[in-house]
Amino acid sequence: MTTYRSSAFRRMASILAALLALMVLPGRALHAAAPQVPVLWDARERLPKPDLSGLQRLRFLTTTDFPPFNFLDGEGRLSGFHVDLARAICARLQIAEKCQIQALPWAELDGALQKDEGEAILAGMAVTAEARTKYAFSRPYLLFPARFVMPKASVVMEPLAEKLKGKKVGVVAGSAHERMLRAYFDGFDIVTYPAPEDLFAALKKGGVDAAFGDGMRFSFWLAGADAGGCCRFAGGPYLAPEYLGTGMAIATRADDAALAAAFDYALQEISRDGTFAELYLRYFPVSFF
Repeated sequence: MTTYRSSAFRRMASILAALLALMVLPGRALHAAAPQVPVLWDARERLPKPDLSGLQRLRFLTTTDFPPFNFLDGEGRLSGFHVDLARAICARLQIAEKCQIQALPWAELDGALQKDEGEAILAGMAVTAEARTKYAFSRPYLLFPARFVMPKASVVMEPLAEKLKGKKVGVVAGSAHERMLRAYFDGFDIVTYPAPEDLFAALKKGGVDAAFGDGMRFSFWLAGADAGGCCRFAGGPYLAPEYLGTGMAIATRADDAALAAAFDYALQEISRDGTFAELYLRYFPVSFF
């Protein structure tokens, strides 16, 4: 299964978990006082309410090693964004009494789903062409934009792309973000680094004027002690599915598309009533949108 769960990502995500114990809005800066919440649903669209009267139970399968999405808290309880999202979905579908959340090792999730030991995987699965041959997916519940980060002392008085022309912009070498940066932006002095940690260090020390990369990973770093409050997001989030994928979605068995559609309804409703925003800001207080 394709996943967003890289080891480097998990290390950065653990920082945020401890603290917790397409181009979109290209000219708008993101401020801590008014974090932006992703809205992935067309307000004019109304999805039909599903009939789940025949559903005996709904078992969500997840893991324990992907903070802040799913992890064991200090008392050994399964916690995280995915856990609370599953509960919100069940409440909106009015089937809370039928819902269970079970944690398994990542490698066992697919087998459990296919053996009817669960009805859905909610664990950070990426939607790919290959995955679509095995699963039916909900629509994405979270996307991962690229972002620019700059020192707090930098003042952006004009469109960011113009401000950075001729400036040094750092990015991780060989990454999708490097390809995206070279494809969509002109006039930057692009400097590549072998790993995110090297990029963060260069930005903090003034080796580059800005860094470009994964907004969520940047948000974890900005919230952590390593950043030391040096930097901030600049400009807005950039979404490019051809480079960054189409986000996270809930997977069901391929023959259970009706359940995936029921998740779409619930996800749209909790976005509309503010529940999703509350969950997002609870786990991502430094918003990457």
